[in-house]
Amino acid sequence: MGYYDQPETNETRTEIVKSKSKKGYFFTGVVGAVIGAVTISVAAPYMPWVNNSVVSQSKVQGTVVPVVNKTKGETDLPGMIEGAKEVVVGVINFQKSVDPFSADPQGQESEAGSGSGVIYKKVGNKALVVTNNHVVDGANKLEVKLSNGTKVEAKLVGKDPWLDLAVVEIDGKNINKVATLGNSDKIRAGESAIAIGNPLGFDGSVTEGIISSKDREIPVDINGDKRPDWQAQVIQTDAAINPGNSGGALFNQNGEVIGINSSKIAQQEVEGIGFAIPVNVAKPVIDALEKYGEVKRPVMGVGVRGLEEIPSYALSQLKLPKDITGGVLLAQVEPASPAEKAGLQKYDIVVGFDDQKIENAVQFRKYLYEKKKVGDKIEVTAYRNGEKIKKTVTLAATTNSN
Repeated sequence: MGYYDQPETNETRTEIVKSKSKKGYFFTGVVGAVIGAVTISVAAPYMPWVNNSVVSQSKVQGTVVPVVNKTKGETDLPGMIEGAKEVVVGVINFQKSVDPFSADPQGQESEAGSGSGVIYKKVGNKALVVTNNHVVDGANKLEVKLSNGTKVEAKLVGKDPWLDLAVVEIDGKNINKVATLGNSDKIRAGESAIAIGNPLGFDGSVTEGIISSKDREIPVDINGDKRPDWQAQVIQTDAAINPGNSGGALFNQNGEVIGINSSKIAQQEVEGIGFAIPVNVAKPVIDALEKYGEVKRPVMGVGVRGLEEIPSYALSQLKLPKDITGGVLLAQVEPASPAEKAGLQKYDIVVGFDDQKIENAVQFRKYLYEKKKVGDKIEVTAYRNGEKIKKTVTLAATTNSN
């Protein structure tokens, strides 16, 4: 059995409410409704949970290069875009629907949605495409539509809902170009940004803008309970990114992919704000999906809630010292999990990891995912019935299926 340090489920939330009384909870998002699941994350250019392995430039070096106007000695942007379009594809998600009044109990497969993807690598007679997890989620069958209009069958290699990334495999016999992955750490606000994808079914659409911010952070709701589970690092651009652009490429003016487009804030009063997953964040995740079909993260085997989410009448029963205003409630401790083996219990309040103060559930996960790897030990400082305790937990691995 695997474990996942996750937001507590509806079942555990109901149990907590019953044990403390009844009250509703809500979270008002600060970025508005978002088209698609913006399940992107990680505020560091590496990820320990994939053993610090990265996709080297030699493995993914592409053939899309800037076309230089020899007369003017500058990049020929239309020429670069013409080549870049060849590595951006459409990704079509087919799902099975069952008509209860139909004589066919197996149901029919039909197109449920579509997005974009980027051909980033060729291995033997296969080509690999990176896209968003929410583009492929729930698919019974996947197809990739190449830039020339040809549709080919696609196979899911792996996906990661937390970072909203997925890798699919297609026949590479007709693939002559792959994308060149750039360095998103070196981009600067004000530089050109070119988004290419298939918004609203318009294949190969190109929009241009600038980098508004290279390291914007936005709250992300992973499980749909309207509370933030993660603080995601994204590239913000004013290049138009619309439904269908998800999974497509954000290029710099040199024809290098600097981000994987994800979504656009869907508010009428908001214009010119688009987001992309920085390619340096995406590289090690892509590599892990290629190798393992999933991303393995270090976990304790608990369900958590930030103290700010718990009503005051329930907090009073936890007997916390008055100077403790932040922390994380262990709403679940899985049987035989690392947390249980270390002696942690349900309703313990975690306030620190090693020498790092933990104020909320986002900090809890970010410390585990960015500072630790599977097999590491972590010293947990917590309160139980008002008494301070310390436990050492040996972190285990989880998978996307948990």
